Amino acid sequence: MKLLKTKNRKSGGDRVLHAVFHIIMIILALSCVYPFLVIIGTSFATQEAIINSGYKMIPTEASLEAYRSILHNPRQLADAYGVTIFTTVVQTLGGLALTSTYGYVLSRKDYPYRRVLSFYMFFTMLFNGGLVPTYILISKWLGLQNSIWALIIPGMCGAWNIMLMKGFFQSIPSALIESAKIDGAGEFKIFLSIVMPLSKPAFATLGLLMVLTGWNGWYHSLLYITDQNKVQLQYLLMVIMRNIEFLKSAEGQQITNVNVEREVASQAVRMAMCVLATGPILCVFPFFQKYFSKGLTVGSVKG
Repeated sequence: MKLLKTKNRKSGGDRVLHAVFHIIMIILALSCVYPFLVIIGTSFATQEAIINSGYKMIPTEASLEAYRSILHNPRQLADAYGVTIFTTVVQTLGGLALTSTYGYVLSRKDYPYRRVLSFYMFFTMLFNGGLVPTYILISKWLGLQNSIWALIIPGMCGAWNIMLMKGFFQSIPSALIESAKIDGAGEFKIFLSIVMPLSKPAFATLGLLMVLTGWNGWYHSLLYITDQNKVQLQYLLMVIMRNIEFLKSAEGQQITNVNVEREVASQAVRMAMCVLATGPILCVFPFFQKYFSKGLTVGSVKG
């Protein structure tokens, strides 16, 4: 009877502790969601409402002027979405293929060119040609000026991502690979049938990071793209915001004779840009969530 009472007391204490942890996590989750809800609410606010009431989740005066300013050319925005989605998907899939194969051969101690490839990888982390040689390489030698592949190839493979994949692959027991060799499996068979299924958390984690990098990319559009129908979404939104800021300036108002300060809420436009830029990518994260926390820790002990 005493043991039973002790167990009941422990289970009751555990329930209280779990309830406290759940309350804390709910508060933290709401504190993360609330700023995004404020961004959505402010994107529908007027300039006067933002000046008088500040940023609010429910605006005192609602308006669609911010979205009208961004969507004045819907076809251009749709093209930017299409370019961003295509470049993100291709860059992520190609980057995972290159990064995983490079990291796998570096994790194999029996690979004869392991030291040479490791030196080549670390050298690119310490030194690079700089902006001008990179621009000449992409635009002149490779002929990718104003090409959509100029948005994909430069960011497809990175030394840091290779190091992460190498650490993930080193956590796989070498006995599995040796047993597969004894059974007659080749290197590609081992990589596709054994290594990749065991490395799903690694692929999901690195894939999510590549998706975020590709989705938020704009610098390559600035350097290599002059056709406005081939620019990425982030670059297009940045150009729209700069145009609005110019029209609000004294020089812009003298040229256009339009009081943009009254007609367009620049802060609401910024918030609307955040909604348009981050909304689609939020739908991708749940598919990676179950692998993400595990992928961040796998391979962290072995280097």
